[in-house]
Amino acid sequence: MNQSALYPPIEPYNAFELAVDPPHRLYVEECGNPEGVPVVFLHGGPGGGCEPYHRRFFDPRRYRAVLLDQRGCGRSTPYGELDGNDTWALVRDLEAIRERLGIERWVVFGGSWGSTLALAYAEKHPDRVLGLIVRGIFLCRQADLDWFYVHGANRIFPEHWEDFIALLSDAERADLANAYYRRLTGPDAGIAEAAARAWSTWEASCATLLPDPEVIEHFTDPAVAVALARIECHYFVNRAFLEPDQLLRDAGRLAGIPGVIVHGRWDAICMPEGAHSLHRAWPDSELVFVPDAGHLASEPGIQRELVRAADNFAERFA
Repeated sequence: MNQSALYPPIEPYNAFELAVDPPHRLYVEECGNPEGVPVVFLHGGPGGGCEPYHRRFFDPRRYRAVLLDQRGCGRSTPYGELDGNDTWALVRDLEAIRERLGIERWVVFGGSWGSTLALAYAEKHPDRVLGLIVRGIFLCRQADLDWFYVHGANRIFPEHWEDFIALLSDAERADLANAYYRRLTGPDAGIAEAAARAWSTWEASCATLLPDPEVIEHFTDPAVAVALARIECHYFVNRAFLEPDQLLRDAGRLAGIPGVIVHGRWDAICMPEGAHSLHRAWPDSELVFVPDAGHLASEPGIQRELVRAADNFAERFA
């Protein structure tokens, strides 16, 4: 993984657990400069969890970076928990963290599902957002879900799609997400783990412009795959707990909030059209299509643009 655009590795100066709605406890950490510009990092999935390299998007001299593992994933507990796990609970969690840390307003930085959550949060609490940096835009419209789980990406990666649907009967393939949901939440741990591995392998196989065995290995690690597959599938069968086209419909609430939208030109998971539609609905945004990238923040071109955006906001809000 080329991380040359990133700042050097850094360790948190503060880490704690925050009890929210029972039984959920969130892992939260802070790194960088305690007097710096506050920024909150929202990871993807839902269910992905934070990784050490996520701290490195932010200049540690100028940013007070807050990272958290969302409900049920990473170091938050209970692992893979679906009860009380929905978009608006995560939005409340962000407010709880902000208040706990005494932050008045912060930059919100999120990619993939993290962009979905960032937009939902900013549209709900625009007065708490200094600026938005969003990557790999996922608007959770029916068209976005259909692209990746019905028709679209399967035509780009037919061999990986064939592996993905191999677990299912012909009848189950008519409603793939719910078929996987039954397996992922069923009583047989072996069936659930096999389903989690297949679900996560499909996503990892489509995530980068060029094949990356490290990405597939990471996504299919049981410590990642089970929560990722369970929580993603839970959100997607429930349409992310959003009204149809809600994020675009309410984009007017972002008026006055500066933003940068970074999207890989060859993103096969989240359609580039979604990033363009968001930019058109949000005049205060800058849209950057990265010409040599797919979906993941680990790709060099995407990293470069995200660091550039974060550096510019650090100067702007210092």
